[in-house]
Order: sequence, then C-alpha cells, then structure tokens
Amino acid sequence: MTDVLALDLLPEGLGVPTLLLVLLAALTAGFVDAVVGGGGLVQLPALLLVPGLSPVQALATNKVGSILGTTTSAVTFYRRVRPDLRTALPMAGVALVGSFLGASVAASLPAELFKPVIVVALVAIGAFTLLRPSLGEATALRHVGRRHHGVAAGVGVVVGCYDGVLGPGTGSFLVFAMVSLLGYDFLAASAKAKIVNCATNLGALLFFVPHGSVFWGLGLLLGAANMVGGYLGARTATTRGSRFIRVAFLVVVSALVLRLGWDVWTENVRSSG
Repeated sequence: MTDVLALDLLPEGLGVPTLLLVLLAALTAGFVDAVVGGGGLVQLPALLLVPGLSPVQALATNKVGSILGTTTSAVTFYRRVRPDLRTALPMAGVALVGSFLGASVAASLPAELFKPVIVVALVAIGAFTLLRPSLGEATALRHVGRRHHGVAAGVGVVVGCYDGVLGPGTGSFLVFAMVSLLGYDFLAASAKAKIVNCATNLGALLFFVPHGSVFWGLGLLLGAANMVGGYLGARTATTRGSRFIRVAFLVVVSALVLRLGWDVWTENVRSSG
C-alpha cells in the first residue's frame, strides 16, 4: 500500500471504509449513467469525501472512472439498439472539443457561478418532460439534412463545455436535447448520448492528464465499478424501453435539482445570512 501511495496512484489518507463507499457510489453511478445520465450526482460528491483530494483532482479522477463506464454502456447499447452513428459520431467529435475547452477553465471558474443557472434549467427540463407525456415515446425527427446535424453539433459543443467545467447531469442534458430538439425517442437518445458522453469524458481527460491531476489507481478502481454498473444499466434500459427511461429521467432530474439546489442554498443564501 505504501508503494502504491508513493506512486501517487491513490490519495494519501484514503482508508478502506472510504474506498468502499466511493466504489459503491461508482457502481451506482455507472448504472444511472447508462440508463439516463446523471451518475456524476452520485460519484463526484463521493470523491470529494476522500481526504487530500482537491476539487480539480476529484473532477479529473472522476473522468477516468466515467469514461470506462460510459464506454461499456455505449458498446452494450450499440449491440442491442444499433443507433445511427451518422449523427452520434460527428456530435461526439464537437463535444470532445467543447469538453476540452471547458476543462481548461474548470480550475479558474468557481462552480458556484453555474449552479443557480443549472438548477433553473433542470427545473424547466423536468417540468417540460412531465407536462408532455408523449415526449420521447417514438422517434419523429424534427430536422433533416444539414439542419439536423447543425442542431446536433450545437448541442454537442454546449453540453461538452458544461461537462468539462462541472459534469453532473451531462447525460441527462444530452438525452433531453436529443428528445426535445432532435426528436428521438428516449431509448435512441440514451444510446446516442452514451457515445457522445464518452467523447466529453475523453476531451476533459486530454486536458487533465498532462497536468497531473489524475490519481490513476483510484480512477481505474472507479472504472471497474462503473463498467459493472454501466453494463447492468444498459441491459436494463434496452430491455425496459423508452417508458422506463422516461421515468428514470424524471427521477434523476429531480435528484439533480435537489442536490444542486441544496448546494446553491448553502453556498449563497445561508452564507450571506
């Protein structure tokens, strides 16, 4: 254990109980991410409990675990759903660039600046989905040709930037955008979102790795747990279909609102009082 710590594979002071808690969070995050996104809601706060891990190191190490989990779920979705790659791959390419740019400013822009805006956006997304029961039941594309790919690219850049800066809820934002703006059903949107989410994780890592922000031992352990959760989540989602994913989406968005809303309250309202 001493040798591992000496190689900076694990943060100093990381005990077995905390490690087990973090791995359980990673398993849960992998499952949630595979179904509808939002696993960062579980995994990133758990990493922030690790002694000696700075917020940037937590964000960077989180990406190692997440990319292994999202890759596993993306492959599982592809084998079972066969999503159209003509939209997913170009969208993933621009999302990778957006995530790299977002990660480059993550250390200098406090997350508190974004959280109130994100909470409002999530409330609007949840309400819109809840009030439109037919949303995402079946694929009915809203755009074709260049306009379709242009809207997809815009979504990729914006959500990619967000993932590089902050992260939690990235998959949920991708799923909602593909359902509401592009017209996919929830199952097809989730399958494509996993491919794009792999790219956003990779884009952030391309920035974080050269800066030495990753604890590789912890990241790979997270990745193993994420892969198990991602495989189970993807199989569950493809078996249960769009209706199940819609319900899971509303649950995750509600949880994100509560979590980030609490952060906004404690960081701004209570501190000013």
